[in-house]
Amino acid sequence: MSDTPGAGQEVAPIKVSWLKRDVLLFAASIGCTVDELHFLYELHPNFQPFPTYPIILPFKHTDQEVIDFIARAAASAPPQIQGLPKLDPRRVVDGQRSMTFLKPLPPSSSSNPSEPGPFEIRSKILGVYDKGKPGTVIDTEYLLVDSRTGDVYTRIVGSGFFVGQGGWGGPKGEKSPDYSPPRGKGPDATSSIQTTPETAHLYRLNGDYNPLHATPEPGAKMGFGGAILHGLYSWNASAVIVLRTFGESNPKNMQSFEARFASPVKPGDKLVVDMWRMGKGSGEGDFDEIRFQVKIDGGKVCLSNGRALVRCVDSKSKL
Repeated sequence: MSDTPGAGQEVAPIKVSWLKRDVLLFAASIGCTVDELHFLYELHPNFQPFPTYPIILPFKHTDQEVIDFIARAAASAPPQIQGLPKLDPRRVVDGQRSMTFLKPLPPSSSSNPSEPGPFEIRSKILGVYDKGKPGTVIDTEYLLVDSRTGDVYTRIVGSGFFVGQGGWGGPKGEKSPDYSPPRGKGPDATSSIQTTPETAHLYRLNGDYNPLHATPEPGAKMGFGGAILHGLYSWNASAVIVLRTFGESNPKNMQSFEARFASPVKPGDKLVVDMWRMGKGSGEGDFDEIRFQVKIDGGKVCLSNGRALVRCVDSKSKL
């Protein structure tokens, strides 16, 4: 945690919940296939959520109905930070996300579908950074916690980039670790993701109802030329590819996953995922470091600084 305005400031915990249908929808919306039926069929003997599912819970809360994203964002914003101008939540995009998987997630948050269960998101601000004219970055930690036991299931660190809202004289922040692809070495594996004009309309049903991804007007005002895909769609779909390629789609084989959002993706774009197996690092046990980069086919990189820790499976094995 850095020494910046607001660092350490905690946000009131929020109750979160999910049903089996929520994790089924999530898996289908990020590209899991029938070869990964344990994510798509609730009666599969090894049915389980795709491990990145909790990334959606800070948006979803306990909702089972569509909500007003802008009103929710305004209501759930942290208290005003001294020395920081009031930021407009309608003009925020994802900067980067990292996620560490600490305990397997149950298929439902409660054994009784009519009750939300014991889970909550506990969050706090890690740092606030002034990037000048481009905008302001707020780094926030989100812990998915069982409030009965205190057990932490996942730790997420997210960066919100408030477009065009910088220049208030704050600290610029340190550079993130560099997980660039190795120079002079081609990828060990490549895969692709074909999006459609409706990809964001399916993904948003998970609970992220930002109008930026549903209708062209907000994106036009922000300089994107129309609607763009959720950055977290590309992030999650890439996690599916990485785990499928190196970990045989077994959630136990992924310890962490992270990437930086480098440029917007338009509905219908084809994404190319290049991956490099870097080997085992110090303190990483039997998990290999996988670096990856996602680019729009024939265009810009959209996810950079990609890194996952995966227990690599070199031969076919059943879950």
